[in-house]
Amino acid sequence: MKAGRRSDEEFVEFAQASSARLQRAAYLLTGDPHQAEEAAQAALVRVYASWGRVRRKDPYAYARTVLANLLTDQWRRPLREYATEQLPEQQVSRDVADDVTRRRWLIAALKVLSPRERTVIVMRHFFDITEADVASELNLSLGTVKSLNSRGLAKLRVSIPTPRKGLETGVAQ
Repeated sequence: MKAGRRSDEEFVEFAQASSARLQRAAYLLTGDPHQAEEAAQAALVRVYASWGRVRRKDPYAYARTVLANLLTDQWRRPLREYATEQLPEQQVSRDVADDVTRRRWLIAALKVLSPRERTVIVMRHFFDITEADVASELNLSLGTVKSLNSRGLAKLRVSIPTPRKGLETGVAQ
């Protein structure tokens, strides 16, 4: 029994340490805060189901892979929502216009990418994973990851407007 408790305690520590980052990554992949929260929770549920095997390796890498695969499956198969009588808890957010503007800008920029390009870009640049590790985690060839990353970055360069003079320094025109 003690070994099971220790394992559960280890998972709780892991979940607390990585939940917010998984949720932010899911938000970058989906552009929807509610879907991101559900995806991060579903990924943690799946990691917990495999915790006995996973905890000895790199559980965060496994969780990233689960999250990416889960969201890829959702893009292939539309998400079904089920009504409940209770409203979800409202997330308390900072009322900072700059944060909102940056988030909207980033989500709009990522929406020009295909789901596969978006997944590679987020894993490669948000999670800061090497191309070889992204290829391994997504079960893609290294060349495919490189080309998806290159095409995605090229699309972002074209779609992202150049900052107007004064905005980069915070001075209004």
